This record gives sequence, C-alpha cells and structure tokens, in this order.
Amino acid sequence: MSRILKSVDYEVFGRVQGVCFRMYTEERARKMGVVGWVKNTRQGTVTGQVQGPEEKVNEMKTWLANIGSPSSRIDRTKFSNEKQITKLEFTGFTTRY
Repeated sequence: MSRILKSVDYEVFGRVQGVCFRMYTEERARKMGVVGWVKNTRQGTVTGQVQGPEEKVNEMKTWLANIGSPSSRIDRTKFSNEKQITKLEFTGFTTRY
C-alpha cells in the first residue's frame, strides 16, 4: 500500500439533498479510513473534501461519482484541487452546516 497522501475537493450534482447523502458519505468515509468533510450547498449540491492514502481517496471518488446514498441520483461529480499532501489536515470525517 502506498503512503502517498492525497487531497481532493468534490461537488456532487443530482438528487443529493434530502436523501441522507451526507450521512452515508460520512459513514462510508469513516469505514474507508479517509478524513475530511461534507455539506449541502444552497445550489442543491453536496460539496466537501476527502484526504487520505491515494488508493483510499480514489475509492471514495468512485463511491461519490457512482454510488452515493440508496435514494440519491448522481448526475455528475466534479473533482477539483486534487493534489499530493504531506500530512492530513483533519482528524476525522464530519458533516458541516
């Protein structure tokens, strides 16, 4: 397993509010061992940041782009500011309000 740490910002478009998307994202991130945050936007999207080992971040990206919560419908997911980092900036994964 590589020790390369990655950070990526994301925004998920579709039916992602009012369908427990944030709760499932937080649960999934904790299970996978990545850190960061998730929150609803006023535009009806869900945004956040994921940090962790490269392969775990990539797995989380796949989940955010294709799976989400059971009642959600993901139209598209935009990833930005993807970069290598030297240390994690968060201690866990939280929902922001």
